[in-house]
Amino acid sequence: MLTYTPSTVAHILNELRKVIVGQDEVIEQILVAVLAEGHALIEGVPGTAKTLTVKTLARIIGAQFSRIQFTPDLMPSDITGTNVFNMQTTEFSLRHGPIFTDILLADEINRTPPKTQAALLEAMEERQTTIDGDRYPLSPLFTVLATENPIEYEGTYPLPEAQLDRFLLKIIIDYPSPEAELEIVSRWDSGFNSRRLEQIDVLPLGDVAAIQHCRAEIRQLRLEPGVQKYIVEIIRKTRSHPTILYGASPRASVALLLCSKALAAIHGRDFVTPDDIRDVAAPVLRHRLALRAEAELDGATTDAVISDIIKTVEVPR
Repeated sequence: MLTYTPSTVAHILNELRKVIVGQDEVIEQILVAVLAEGHALIEGVPGTAKTLTVKTLARIIGAQFSRIQFTPDLMPSDITGTNVFNMQTTEFSLRHGPIFTDILLADEINRTPPKTQAALLEAMEERQTTIDGDRYPLSPLFTVLATENPIEYEGTYPLPEAQLDRFLLKIIIDYPSPEAELEIVSRWDSGFNSRRLEQIDVLPLGDVAAIQHCRAEIRQLRLEPGVQKYIVEIIRKTRSHPTILYGASPRASVALLLCSKALAAIHGRDFVTPDDIRDVAAPVLRHRLALRAEAELDGATTDAVISDIIKTVEVPR
């Protein structure tokens, strides 16, 4: 029985819609990542409210927010922090980097070299970071929401497969519909200004531990054996599909499980249906599969292949 999640999610969605227009599916998928204790890679062209969505979400859930603008000259210590010598105490003290936060927006993560990208690996997987041989725990709420531009490739460094696999979801944010874009223009014409977020009447959650309560509830959800088998069959099909060079690992099976649980809870259910699994399959798998070169030349896309795989797997009753 869900106690916290439905009311918490309803509040978050209601407040986010005061700021974000026409991106309900994206908002839902970001919530899935946060509630499933994972990280998300958000891909979209500039100006589609990626940063604004993350900043607003952090404000609503009462989370500490940090933003890193990734650039070619960014160093790992710029992310994690460094020990600084204090002349007065003659001791070293830690100057915390932006990674010591709840919600970390890693903006244009593919614009920094692999060495700096790798500084996030330990933090994302272990919820800790190592500085000069000492380990420091991160916030229990620590979530990386990274963005990348799908258009510009000059001066970028593609994320290695090991780091891509650390992202629970890859979320594609597209242009809004004509109706949603008209609503955006109308709001700005009426005085709305996203650069003055503090002046917008966005109400935070009354309980700062609400997200942790929701996570605890979602962990208690159990899947029917037939639904568990459905997940495994979808993942195993990715390993034998003729257009896929290499398929998804068992980590993807776990990711599909966790995300389908979170999505079910977001929809107010304490059980997972095959529809939940199908709805999160593309964002869970699109960054974990590699298509064969000849398939890409023929116009195949990862999302289309995932859709094709799902059609071939028998749905449990």
